Amino acid sequence: MANTASAKKATRKIAARTEVNKSRRSRMRTFVRKVEEAITAGDHAVAVAALKAAEPEIVRASQKGIVHANVAARKVSRLNSRVKALQA
Repeated sequence: MANTASAKKATRKIAARTEVNKSRRSRMRTFVRKVEEAITAGDHAVAVAALKAAEPEIVRASQKGIVHANVAARKVSRLNSRVKALQA
């Protein structure tokens, strides 16, 4: 358990940051799930719209340090290729 005032404050800051990060991660996953559901349904137009909404969320999560930049790039790239494959 934290004894000093600074350690107690650090604990509070960590808890607050964890809540924000959980929310951001959840939001990103929700947007990704919407794209994947559209892909599964086979609806190209909905998938494209969902991808356009999801891409900024994924990039923002990367910028905020929720996911690594390469992970974000990989997610966007793979979703993009799956959506593109629907059109063919």
